[in-house]
Amino acid sequence: MPLQPGRSARVELTVTEADTAIAMGSGDVPVLATPRLVALCEEACCMAVAGGLGQGETTVGMRVQLDHLAPTAVGGNVVAEATLEKVEGRRLTFTATANDDHGLIGAAKLTRVVVERSRFLSTTQTSEELRG
Repeated sequence: MPLQPGRSARVELTVTEADTAIAMGSGDVPVLATPRLVALCEEACCMAVAGGLGQGETTVGMRVQLDHLAPTAVGGNVVAEATLEKVEGRRLTFTATANDDHGLIGAAKLTRVVVERSRFLSTTQTSEELRG
């Protein structure tokens, strides 16, 4: 059965030093880094479609539009929730929100594409050889 809109998942994170802008090189403040927030939202997207893909299929990121609205300090708890909103062939569009103990910290629209894992990896290797 093909993927249907409405699938959702949530993931949780307690912010550590490794999750900060300083550690990720995306800033010089000890708060949740925007790239880490993106990764958390993408993790929720992947979990939302887990078990709904065909044998040998996976999804890869294509587009992320994220508003990082508020900082979260080390020790803060973040919950990201993603919902599959639209399925257009192999293209999957998700909305995601992230909240910490004080409220909304991020809102995103993400697009992922369903690919056949082994074929995708062989294409990746070919691309590396061409760049090499």
